Parts: sequence; structure tokens; C-alpha cells
Amino acid sequence: MPLAAATGTHQLVVQTSFLGDTVLTTPLITELAKRGPVNVVVTPASAPLLARNPDINELFVYDKRGADGGLRGFRRLAQQLRAPEPREGAAPAVAYLAQRSVRSGALALAAGYTERVGFEGSAGQTLYSKRVPYREDRHHAERLWRLAFPDRDAGAKVDALDTREVPAPRLYPGDAERAAVDALLGGERDDRELIALAPGSVWATKRWPYYAELAKALATRFRIAIIGGLGDRSEAASIANFSGAQGVVDGTASLSLLASAELIGRVKLMVTNDSAPQHLASAMGTPTVTIFGPTVEDFGFGPLAPHSISLGIDALACRPCHHHGPPHCPLGHWRCMRELGVDAVALAVDEVLSAC
Repeated sequence: MPLAAATGTHQLVVQTSFLGDTVLTTPLITELAKRGPVNVVVTPASAPLLARNPDINELFVYDKRGADGGLRGFRRLAQQLRAPEPREGAAPAVAYLAQRSVRSGALALAAGYTERVGFEGSAGQTLYSKRVPYREDRHHAERLWRLAFPDRDAGAKVDALDTREVPAPRLYPGDAERAAVDALLGGERDDRELIALAPGSVWATKRWPYYAELAKALATRFRIAIIGGLGDRSEAASIANFSGAQGVVDGTASLSLLASAELIGRVKLMVTNDSAPQHLASAMGTPTVTIFGPTVEDFGFGPLAPHSISLGIDALACRPCHHHGPPHCPLGHWRCMRELGVDAVALAVDEVLSAC
């Protein structure tokens, strides 16, 4: 289906990276929606996160490693995304490449987008018509948002955009997600404040190993909710069993991504690794205690909700060792996680709660 033509401005955002990146792309989508309809291309995993987003005209799912794999799938999607033929006096069709890959740039080119905006230094930059500096000193949500302003003077000593407020990431759970969380929480009375733990990560070295011990330390004062996917189900059970906590809410087995965001939006605070749940919390305005091991907040993927705290062993010379988090510690000791104890995290929990 072609892009809507409500204003003559045809805009496409391509973001086929990780879940967290999709969440952090929502400020860019919000900005572009002020100018006209915005279509978005995402992976099957990320698509549910953008359900009901009022700033999106149409959502296209690109199963690049499955049904849409190979040249045939690429061509099929390019045809679906096809930009209108250029007309004299009409605004150009613009694609914003939030992922820095050759494939994203090639997709926009094949779909007929005369303007293709992406980051300098990207693998696909030769396919871009305009390049935006990749600001290492900015949060990734802001870096992505800055794609909406490719014509600024990049050489200016004072960036005019520095004085503008970046829209916050946003997700939009609906009635179905609220009902799912209501059912999970149950009707029994529990006067303890609800806090969440998110022990998972697709990157093994980013998983802090002491969530069960933390849950045990907090269980007398708080009701615990576990956030994660099906792959985190056994970890959630282990946390509940070890801690002996009563009324543990296991959100790993039954909740969709957007329902998980709804649950996160209801808790007082969440303790999480440097992983997707942290970005869900940013979008829902929930404070976090975020644990950084092989990565650091300076990479631009830290929490955005007010009163959040980031923790890490700053004295280790080997940090950071990887942009995402390697499968195994390169030095074999994994001190960045092992030496961050339960007491330090529990203290940070109290600090955040006292500020809320």
C-alpha cells in the first residue's frame, strides 16, 4: 500500500535493529508526524511495540531473516513502500535511515525516495543523499531525533538544536494490555509497593547475576514483578523460589511486549540490565536502577525517566569492552558484574524511591 498523501509530504522511517532501538526511534517519529504522515518499517519482533502509536500512518513488517529474506522479499517490500512519482512543486519523498546498514539505504533507494537521510560513517552512507553527524556525546534517542534536521549547519560552534527539547520516547498500551496486566496482578489486596526486576538480556555478559539475592533482600518491603520474555521464564522461577517472596508477579510467560510496558508503567521502580526493558521504562516514565557491566552509559543508551540511577564498576580499566556485550568476558573474570554487590543495588533502590 502506498504512503498516504494527506499533506503531500511522504516520509518513511526504516528501523530494523533491536527492540530498544525501536523504542528510542519514537521521538523521531513524533517529530516527523508534525510535518505529515509517517510510515515505519520494523522487524516482526519490534512491530508490537508500535501498535496504536498515533504518529504512525502505516506500519510495515520486514522479516528480513525469514519470509522476506533474499532479493525477492527485498523487492516485494520496496514495491509496497513505493514513493509517489516526483511532481513539480511537490515536496520530495524522504526516507530516514535509523539503522546504519547498507540494506536500509538500498531499500529506500529501491522504493524511490529521492531524499535519504542517515548518519555519517554508516555502512550505507554512500546511498544517502544527506548525512547527519553521529553525535557520540548525545543519547541515542536524541541522535535519532536529529535525523529530522539534516539541513542544519553541522559546523556551527553552537548547535541550535541544543536548545530544543527532544520528545520523550512513548509507547501506547491499550485496553487489551491493561486487561492482561489487571488479570496478572489479581484482585487480592497487597499493600506493598510494586517494584520490577528485569534480569534478562540477549547479551550474556550484560546479565547481572544477583537478581535472586536482591529479590530476597527486598521481598519483605516490596511486592516483586519479573519483567522479560519467554526465555527468562526459568530465571523468573528461580528468583521467586530463592527469594521466598510472596505474591511474585511473573510477567515473563504471559505478557506481550506492550503489556510488559503497561506493567512497567504501574511499578514504582525497576531494576534492570542495560537491555530493552530499560527503554520500555523510559517510554513509560518509570524510574530505573540500571546495571551496566561490559557497556557504559556514555554509549548513549542510558535511562531517560526522571530519578533514574545507573550503576557500574567505574574503576575497572577493562570497561567498556564491547559496544553491545560479548558472549563471554574477554579476560575471563567478569568482574564488571561479579563485583557489583546486592547491597549497592539495594541502596540505589532506596535512593531512587526517596526521590520519587
